[in-house]
Amino acid sequence: MPKKTIKRFMPDHAKIRNHKHLKIFGSLVHEPNLWCLNRRSAAGAFAVGLFFAFVPVPFQMLLAAGGAILFRVNLPLSVALVWLTNPVTMPPIFYGVYKVGSLILGRHGDKFHFEPTWDWLVGSIETVGPAFLLGCLVCASVASLIGYFGISWLWRYSVAKSWQKRKEQRR
Repeated sequence: MPKKTIKRFMPDHAKIRNHKHLKIFGSLVHEPNLWCLNRRSAAGAFAVGLFFAFVPVPFQMLLAAGGAILFRVNLPLSVALVWLTNPVTMPPIFYGVYKVGSLILGRHGDKFHFEPTWDWLVGSIETVGPAFLLGCLVCASVASLIGYFGISWLWRYSVAKSWQKRKEQRR
């Protein structure tokens, strides 16, 4: 079940292999393990993709592709999962990440006031930055672990359920 569901939403392999930004990885992109879909590669891809989804940089997809190549997990799935943080979901997710970081640092009384100006951004790096970056690291790690073990468990559960169903049909 998870394999069929995941395959339905995965982008075309040829399209990703020939993407202009992935040319920096050269022939590493053509390794067959990056394109197969099994329990290990799917769980690893969820871990890599969800980790880099919480990294606040504009080139998250390249980082996810590099992580997929490094850990030899499914590349299209890793890259697709980075889009968890897209322009619509990024503000609430990153605000939550900041709150997690400020909770860990013990800054409960810090008031957060956003202004869409360059001066505010530069000035807030010292005040908001540490809590935000710590929150990003913690949330990325937690999401990565939940994604890895959650998909691994779901995959095993689905296989056991289908075996049980086949066993009952034989009777």
